[in-house]
Amino acid sequence: MPTSTTVRRVNMTSPPKVRTSAYISFVPNARERSARLELSGTFDLAGSAIVMRIIAGDLDDPHVRALLEHHVATARAETAPGSAHALDVESLKTPDVSFWAAWDGDALLAVGALKRLSNAHGEVKSMHTAQARRRKGVGTAILLHIVDAARAMGLSRLRLETGSWPYFLPARALYKRHGFVECPPFGDYVPDPNSVFMTLDLRK
Repeated sequence: MPTSTTVRRVNMTSPPKVRTSAYISFVPNARERSARLELSGTFDLAGSAIVMRIIAGDLDDPHVRALLEHHVATARAETAPGSAHALDVESLKTPDVSFWAAWDGDALLAVGALKRLSNAHGEVKSMHTAQARRRKGVGTAILLHIVDAARAMGLSRLRLETGSWPYFLPARALYKRHGFVECPPFGDYVPDPNSVFMTLDLRK
């Protein structure tokens, strides 16, 4: 049973002129020292509005599986052989991975995951926004959700690996805007000219 609930208001502005007020509820899980976060808000996107909800993702949902399969296929196609590190659906089902999906009604907007590397460190994984929903602030919302989840879990640092090829430039720019900086390879990664490694100090 949840022991407490904390609700925090988050004001966010992301190009192109995305404005939303969202509420994130944090429900600690004493057994796993993990967190379930939910975010919802109305996004005003150039005269239209979407109501986005970020919830724990169902890895058996056909829409989720299709987007993840597209994510893995694209990652492999846009880098050198052996340099793609995107997790497939089965790899996201391990106990050390928390996975979320962003929805607008029945429309899947984006997915993202957090892999726990140690008691202090975590890795951002499986960040992917549906093509039709890009440049609307959805990726920012998922990333900030993962950052908040990592802090709620008591982690002090986030890390990630992304590609160095031009396809990954928007992703690298997104991470930089939110405080990630380049760093050496970590964990089982090795130096690779096709990869860029980044980190965020959660204590700041």
